[in-house]
Amino acid sequence: MKHQISTAARILAALSFLVVSGPLCPAQTVRPVISELGNPAKGHVEYVNEGFTPLNVVLEAKSFTVSDTGEIAYRPLDPDVRLKLSTTSFRIQPQQTYYVYYEAAAPKSTSWFVIYASFSGFNFRTAEGLSVRLQLPHTVYLLPKQSAELPDIRINRAELNTAENKVLFEVENTGDHMGRVLETQIAFSKTKQDAPGFPLFPHGKRIMEVPLDAKPEEDASAEVTFQFGKFKVQQKLRRTAAVASASAAPVPDEPSAPSGQR
Repeated sequence: MKHQISTAARILAALSFLVVSGPLCPAQTVRPVISELGNPAKGHVEYVNEGFTPLNVVLEAKSFTVSDTGEIAYRPLDPDVRLKLSTTSFRIQPQQTYYVYYEAAAPKSTSWFVIYASFSGFNFRTAEGLSVRLQLPHTVYLLPKQSAELPDIRINRAELNTAENKVLFEVENTGDHMGRVLETQIAFSKTKQDAPGFPLFPHGKRIMEVPLDAKPEEDASAEVTFQFGKFKVQQKLRRTAAVASASAAPVPDEPSAPSGQR
């Protein structure tokens, strides 16, 4: 799976840098942002300098964990992850692309880590002359051929909060393999609203709340659909008027099995 990230569009959401006042120069690009590979794996990442001055880049690999609500916590690379980079520092000329190749392996069949690129140079000086350190991630998942299957997926919570006009859900992966929701769709009152996809780690959960763009009609049916690579899971939304949050304990409901379609 390949993705692309541009600092102009996602700098505030996905990056870590020194916050200063003043405009930044043209954007830099890392592609792909995410690579899902075998274990062991060989991969590469492209670093593009879209500016007009040279850039210095330093690479650092880190392991990470993701909480049930999607917060990411980074730490030094786990010692059992073997990673070999073709280089850990380089210089990119203006309007040029630099390729870094790597080999990775881990004893666990499913492992993941991130390669952070720290950019520095004239492009990252503000009008006041202050330097800014910009970091862009390339995330690597080392995966077996198997992935999460329909029986592994459980919907623990699916609620339409009418008081706050939002949907809250909790999805669990009870299996030993990685799963990925490619697309989330909420349907109500002849309206369909898309929401982000997300990874589902082995024996992990994702709790999320999605504000609705429109208010569902009273007594109108509503459901949420999670689209995986080979199947989808659908669940009707339980209406509640109570003020709630995504981290609150779910309200017991009548047991129901999610429907799936391969």
